[in-house]
Amino acid sequence: MEIVGWSRPSAEIRDRIEARDEALEATLRIHTERTPNPDSVKWVVGRVILEGPRPLEFGPGTGSEESPLAARLVEISGVSRVLLGQDQLTVSKSPEADWRALGQTISQAIRDWAASGLPALGPAYEAPVRAPDDEVEARIREILESEVSPYVEQDGGEISLVSFRDGVVEVALRGACVGCPSSTVTLKLGVEARLREEIPEVDAVVAV
Repeated sequence: MEIVGWSRPSAEIRDRIEARDEALEATLRIHTERTPNPDSVKWVVGRVILEGPRPLEFGPGTGSEESPLAARLVEISGVSRVLLGQDQLTVSKSPEADWRALGQTISQAIRDWAASGLPALGPAYEAPVRAPDDEVEARIREILESEVSPYVEQDGGEISLVSFRDGVVEVALRGACVGCPSSTVTLKLGVEARLREEIPEVDAVVAV
């Protein structure tokens, strides 16, 4: 009888196995957190999702070539948007959908993505191109990113500067900020008040 010898797996195969095991271990640390918006819930994944400093939002029609993770989530019936962060993501649902029905499906989709070893962003993703800021816009952006964004992101949202003209700061709200009952109050009493305190050229802040 011929005995077939056993060969050790190659370094590439061992690396793949180790990456898979690390991903599977990370899935055990997934938990959810409520946000001020009843239609948005934050999933804390316990592993790096995005390397970049700013969250990215994806909506219906997102393909796996653009984002393997977001594509899995937005194809779930009832999910309207997904905001990906460094180690967390915010899922927003349509008003008629029920979190009790969605929660387990969303968690499983995240686990499946983690087990796949795929990155959150695919080869077809293209970062948005931003025009250079003038002096006032640069000051506004610095305050938004260093002082405002960390608190907004804790609640599963994101805020970014769109433009500044004629004394009005236009910002984009994403994630849990969209449709949140407290977002208007936050803009006026928090963001607008802070910017007007530091930058005399600012008269108002509006969401677009």
